[in-house]
Amino acid sequence: MGDDRASVRCEPEPKPKPLLVARMPPLAASYNDRMRPLLNAIDRLRNLMVIEEGIHLPAIVVVGDQSSGKSSVLKSLAGINLPWGRGICTRVPLIMQLQDNPQADHPKLYLEFNGKVIPTEENNIAKAINDATDEIVGHEKGVSNMPLTLVIKKYGIPDLTMIDLPGITRVPVHGQPENIYEQISEMIMEYTRPEESIILNVLSATVDFSTCQSIRMSQMVDKTGRRTLAVITKVDKAPEGLLEKVKADDVNIGLGYACVRNRSGAETCEEARLKEVKLFDTHPLLRKIDKSIVGVPVLAQKLMQIQATIIAKYLPEIVMKIDDKLDENMAELKRMPKNLSSVEDAMMAFMEIMGSAKESLRKVLLRGEIDEYLDEKDMHCPARLVEMLNQYFEELQNCTENDLTTNFLVEEMEVLEEAKGIGLTDVLPHTAFPFLLQRKMKEISSKLPSLVVRVWDYIEGVVIQALMRHSQNYPHLQLSTRRVASSLIKKMKGKTMNRMMKIVEMEKLTNYTCNPEYLLERNKLMTQQDQFFNYCTSRNCVHLEAFGIVGVAHLRNHNQQLLQQAFDLKMRMTPYWKIVLQRFVDTVALHLRFSVQNLVNKKMEKEIRRELTGPGIKKMMEEKPEMAEKREKLNRSNKQLRESAEVVAKFMNRIATDGDYDR
Repeated sequence: MGDDRASVRCEPEPKPKPLLVARMPPLAASYNDRMRPLLNAIDRLRNLMVIEEGIHLPAIVVVGDQSSGKSSVLKSLAGINLPWGRGICTRVPLIMQLQDNPQADHPKLYLEFNGKVIPTEENNIAKAINDATDEIVGHEKGVSNMPLTLVIKKYGIPDLTMIDLPGITRVPVHGQPENIYEQISEMIMEYTRPEESIILNVLSATVDFSTCQSIRMSQMVDKTGRRTLAVITKVDKAPEGLLEKVKADDVNIGLGYACVRNRSGAETCEEARLKEVKLFDTHPLLRKIDKSIVGVPVLAQKLMQIQATIIAKYLPEIVMKIDDKLDENMAELKRMPKNLSSVEDAMMAFMEIMGSAKESLRKVLLRGEIDEYLDEKDMHCPARLVEMLNQYFEELQNCTENDLTTNFLVEEMEVLEEAKGIGLTDVLPHTAFPFLLQRKMKEISSKLPSLVVRVWDYIEGVVIQALMRHSQNYPHLQLSTRRVASSLIKKMKGKTMNRMMKIVEMEKLTNYTCNPEYLLERNKLMTQQDQFFNYCTSRNCVHLEAFGIVGVAHLRNHNQQLLQQAFDLKMRMTPYWKIVLQRFVDTVALHLRFSVQNLVNKKMEKEIRRELTGPGIKKMMEEKPEMAEKREKLNRSNKQLRESAEVVAKFMNRIATDGDYDR
């Protein structure tokens, strides 16, 4: 195993103790002591999945076109041979957590995903990453946003956390889906869009930077380039004009450039660094590039400085966001219904629900208050009920029985003919008025059912909507209350119909009113009698107050005495019928008001309580599945947020004790 591992290790086989002294200096040793606590805090927050709470964390996001040399850069920073190739770890975001470990003789590597920690070794890393990716995504060749974390602990590497995203490719390969470019683009946009993200854009010296897809994508989210650092690879393959390209900065790289030499897979870390130094010291073109922007150590130092700056900048904001999200979750939990664990809890909840539902119905049905349903006109109940009653009143007034001008006095003469009896011919038959009244009441009877149904169906809708709203978190209670409310209102609908039909029957039996308007109106109408009969013999039309213009030509051949009695009968019925209609509609309104008040204040709760006795109240304790899931999710979120707050608090306490880490 020693021989095999030696071929892929990036440092010599461990030797006796003196070897530790011969180790090469770390890439960014001067910054590591202050960097690790910062990264530990952020990495811990990332592991706690605070991003699921909408809290973005500072991150270095590595992007690049396919074959840009991105893998080579990461291998150089990680200090180990990662034999990545096409198809390896190109389908999920790879979070690389690099940790300097001066005490370790061997690199320690492990993968974290799906709540598992899988230790691995350097010579097995490719297979381990492939296996983990297949477990996350499946064996299809598409990509997934589910991250895979690779932790590398090794002496001499910089303390960095980077998120490596799949290389950008336009042409699907190896069975990849046709929309692979769109999938990768969407992933890159998601990770680079947050202001907390630093974009590490890997560019090949062999291409025109402005044509790179990675540059175009980063410019879409970072137009000024203030969050973008460019790494130029393959400098030894295209040294011509590189200095000019970097100086010109045609693609707006705000954080500057770093030019590095690609590491060959056969080279050790030490060999690669030595060759890189020699290249930039001796190459006639590359040695002209300022030493402040060349070499992997310079890149590592820049990344650590940028990383420390961005973490220090956004850490207070992260603390605030965690606190705000926790407060928001706690408020949401308080707004949720209590999780009922006993019959007593269920009964208390039922009483609260019924109390709030009754008060809501009192407001909308009895008091006409609309503050709960400002934009729902159907819940402005008194207004809607008045509209229905007025519409019914208009229908009664406009029915054929109330046509006062067509065939003037014909109906009255027919009634008088049928009401004749033995008696004086100049006396109005005592049965004529009741007979005419009964004929007119039939019209009310025929239209009454539609009114009762319309009104109570509306009231049922209002009641059920209020009950459903106040019991929305208890599905079994909703079923019970809906059933009880519908059954109860059906009974009340029948009672209203019976009551109104009795009123109709009473109106048929007795023609009486104490309303003084009756005599005033009748006497006023009778003053037109002489004028009416004078015009009947000479004109075809006569204008009568309260009737308008009426035709009279059809009356000339009738007996004068019969016409006088018919006129008298009509002048009695006209004002009385107006009073009857108003009296009936008023009675309907009063009865509805009384019935609704009884429904809301007494009958509804009594019937629902009876329905819920025994097993019914226990069923009420069963939450909606989505409500239970929401409660569990909020509790889980709160646990993560509290742990996150503790992580940050410990770090902030350490800063207070040991001093500022970003100095």
